[in-house]
Formats: sequence, structure tokens, C-alpha cells
Amino acid sequence: MVLKTIYCISGLGADERAFSKLQIEGYALKLIPWLMPEANEAIAHYAARMRAGITEQNPVLMGLSFGGMLCTEIAKQISVDKIIIISSIKSSKELPFWMRAVAKLKLNKIVPLRSTRLTQPIQNKMLGVQTDEERTLVAGFRRAVDLPYTNWAVNQALNWKNDWQHPQTYHIHGDKDNMFPIKNIKPDHTIKNGGHFMIMNRATEVSACINSILMET
Repeated sequence: MVLKTIYCISGLGADERAFSKLQIEGYALKLIPWLMPEANEAIAHYAARMRAGITEQNPVLMGLSFGGMLCTEIAKQISVDKIIIISSIKSSKELPFWMRAVAKLKLNKIVPLRSTRLTQPIQNKMLGVQTDEERTLVAGFRRAVDLPYTNWAVNQALNWKNDWQHPQTYHIHGDKDNMFPIKNIKPDHTIKNGGHFMIMNRATEVSACINSILMET
């Protein structure tokens, strides 16, 4: 049987392992890998380069965290069937206050973004990392990511100006997400006790939501 494809965009600096625990019926997951941004590249231009990895017409897109924002940007440029965003935001209005404050004060341009031993426990708490396996995975993501990419992606996320939403956007969010608190968000599916990393530690529940969404016409 030929499986349909879901084109996936991971969270900032992550790879296909972020989706590895999902069990999706009738679909194959295909990662669109992150590209190195060009100097001063706008997110719309970056999305145009990312969509070159999509080879099917009217695809289903699935984005995790910052990847969800990229899915929305891609859907502004091509026809898509559905967008599924996980632990992400649909518009700039859903950014938490502290992120908007950082963007306004341009603190991300002042404070170094390189991860250190001191900052990693704080970052893990924000992500909702729970197990040694997850800590090891996240540490690997940090080692692999390039700092210029991190600086660009963080700046794009903080300063994302978007109020457009594809009509077939489905939002899955955890009620314990520390990165994007649910109080700012109206998700279609809420995962109880789900944190920002629930795609790994609540994968069964997240998979059930995705399968339910894919069954909708």
C-alpha cells in the first residue's frame, strides 16, 4: 500500500527524531530539514526555500514549535490540504508577554544565545523535558545546531508578525506548556499535563489527536 505523506518541520534546531514516537495510520512522515538562513533573510523567503522539499500537490503539513510557524508561512505560498501544529502558535497574538518584551527590547541581540551548563536546566524546564532519554536527545540537538541559525530562528520567532490562519489549521497543545502558555492559545486539541516536549513524552495522546484530525474531511 502506498502511504500518503505528511511533510514535517521540527522545532528549532531539532531533526526527524522529534517525530520518532508518533504512530500515524496510513501516512508516512517526511522531514523537511532546516536550511542555513541567508544574511538578513526574511521568513517568507526562507519558507519559499523550505517548500522546495515538498513534492506533492496539496500536501498535509505538520510543524512542531517554530516549525508550526514555518508551516503557516509555507501555506501562504502554496495550496495545502491541512496544517497540524503541535506546541506552537497560530499568530503573533499567541506569543507570551515575555517574548514580546524580549523582542521589543531586542534582548536576543544583546544576550548570547549559546547554551551553557548553567542555562541548560532552565531550557529543559521550559521544554518540559522529563526523562534521561529526552535530556540526551535535547543535548544532541544543542550540539548539532549552528549558532547563526539559532540567532536567526529565535529572532524570527520573537518578531513573527502574522494574523493569517489557513482554514484547515489544527492546533494540538499541552496545558502545561511553559514556552507557549495555553492561556494565550485556543487549541483544537488539548493534552492534559502536556509540556512543550509532549510530542515525545505524550506521543500516544498526540498521535491519537493527529489520527483524528486526518480522518476529518
